[in-house]
Amino acid sequence: STQETDENLEKVQASKAEDFVEWIPNNIKSSVIDVAPVDANISATFITNTTALKAMFQRLASQFSALYKRKAFLHWYKGEGMDEMEFQEADKNVVDLITEYQDKQDATVDGDEDEDM
Repeated sequence: STQETDENLEKVQASKAEDFVEWIPNNIKSSVIDVAPVDANISATFITNTTALKAMFQRLASQFSALYKRKAFLHWYKGEGMDEMEFQEADKNVVDLITEYQDKQDATVDGDEDEDM
């Protein structure tokens, strides 16, 4: 039910409060569709954009770096026409994304305190 869904989302938000920024009070939205998929009794989709994703991108970047350092699987991609520079650019893009998520996580509502003095 919709009420049960909202209650469970509130529990998640309360238990993971440190992962949410305080200046976006309604940062979880939900919608319930009563028609189940043909091949299942129930299904769910959760789409989020939270600073908690930073840890996932950090893990991805470290795994990618380990594989790239060993040149693992690189020959398959080169054989399909990719250049090695594309891998370096992708790694840089992920590092930039991690930095951006860190900046958002460090942001506060009172970020302009120094300007008032």
